[in-house]
Amino acid sequence: MPTHTMKTFYGKLKKQGPEAAYYFLGSEDVLKDEAVSQIIGRVLDKSLQDFNLDQVSASQMDPAGLTDLCSTLPMMADRRVVVVRGVEAWKRKTRAKKAAVAYLQDPAPETLLILVQSATDEKPDKALADAAYTVDFGEMSPEDTARWLKREAGQRGVRFDRGAGEHLLATVGANLAALRSEVAKLSGLVVDAPITVQQVGDVVGIHQGETLTDWRDAVLAGDTARAASLIESILNQSGTTGVRMVMALSPALIGVGVARAHYDAGKRGRALYSAVLDSIKAVRPMSLKGLDWKIGRATWRERV
Repeated sequence: MPTHTMKTFYGKLKKQGPEAAYYFLGSEDVLKDEAVSQIIGRVLDKSLQDFNLDQVSASQMDPAGLTDLCSTLPMMADRRVVVVRGVEAWKRKTRAKKAAVAYLQDPAPETLLILVQSATDEKPDKALADAAYTVDFGEMSPEDTARWLKREAGQRGVRFDRGAGEHLLATVGANLAALRSEVAKLSGLVVDAPITVQQVGDVVGIHQGETLTDWRDAVLAGDTARAASLIESILNQSGTTGVRMVMALSPALIGVGVARAHYDAGKRGRALYSAVLDSIKAVRPMSLKGLDWKIGRATWRERV
């Protein structure tokens, strides 16, 4: 079967209902968990989930275990759901995987099976992908990440003041698990007004003007004094190392190089602006993965 995007998956789930079996893979475990919850909520009545939902680890299953689980009839319901996590373990336990693939050739009509591969192994398993409806929950674009953050905040009753959500994204990045954790902390603040940039900075521990992005922009602008003054503060931030700082700078330098090449070729103004984005989209270098090119291209153009 082809590998589907998250958007295609949700569209089909809404319009046509769930498949008999799913295989979820990709780098975003949070998105996989959300998809699993959506399916469970659609298929099972909440009051009957204890009877008709099994969540197990692939590493702890013997070859007959999956068939036994999926052959169990639902109780007081039309279907049951079986979620198997960590199916990358089956790449080593070949007998268990063979049993899973054999089951997928003729799945029980009363059981909906969801196979979840951890983000630690993003490479698809061809046998599972051929036998189940496969969805790749890869890294989202900056725009989609911002929308996800807004939705996550709304579900927890958090409203962001101007710039507050952007500051949270600038400090935490596209790590959805970390963003969810920070939003949970913000939801604990006893306030009736929108969360401000200052409050985000107080909770996260990184205030506006002190982010890795601010340091990178100072370097690109040639503001050596400001860039140097930020180094100690940034290195003291959780999860930040010198390597991460270099990795944050390298995509911007690539972007500037692309902009310079088009500038030397005679492009100016809007033509230069568009050419930079078109070039990056065409090549999609790994070092630019997850970067907001629409914002970046304006900065890159200004540095040539």
